[in-house]
Amino acid sequence: MKAPFRDRAHAGRELAKLLADFRGAAALVLAIPAGGVPVAAAMAAELGLPLDVAPVSKVLYPWTTESGYGAVAFDGSVWLDESRKSGHGLSPAQVERAVNDARAKVERRLARLRAGRAPLPIEGRTVIIVDDGIAAGSTMRTAIATLRKAGAASVVVAVPTAHKSALDVISKLADSVYCANVRTGASFAVADAYAEWRDLGDDEIEALLQNRA
Repeated sequence: MKAPFRDRAHAGRELAKLLADFRGAAALVLAIPAGGVPVAAAMAAELGLPLDVAPVSKVLYPWTTESGYGAVAFDGSVWLDESRKSGHGLSPAQVERAVNDARAKVERRLARLRAGRAPLPIEGRTVIIVDDGIAAGSTMRTAIATLRKAGAASVVVAVPTAHKSALDVISKLADSVYCANVRTGASFAVADAYAEWRDLGDDEIEALLQNRA
């Protein structure tokens, strides 16, 4: 099956079409790095909206670098899926180590990608939170909770692709959700929606954010 998006920038431009009503509005676009940044940068450019970064990192199982059972957000808050955690019999030490690893990654990205710059204000604003896709949804649901705590007036989720089951959960947590490519089935990978898929380094992410500053 042909991938619906050439790359993340193309996905961001396609996503902007769905959010055309936000063009020039008093909304803030927040990107979840790494993959969400090129999507959000392209989308924000199309819509004429300010862009900032919202680091959130998965709490990973010890045997994988992709699959997780929770996340740590940019304010330090932690969300864990207790059913997934207990279902795999993880020890308290394993959980603590995974949470600390995720927190360190978030702090590292905040220090580098903000580079001493104050975050754009969230309180009282409509915030559009963007990632390159949603698989299980732990990262996005943690981001939504953090934005609520920070006083966002409205939380809008915008992603190019997502699995329907995760999107159903996220739809109950956000004020509105925009997704250009909703998929079902037992097998799902965000990468399958992109003809060009690769890991992004912090240098590239930093450049995209600086270009939109």
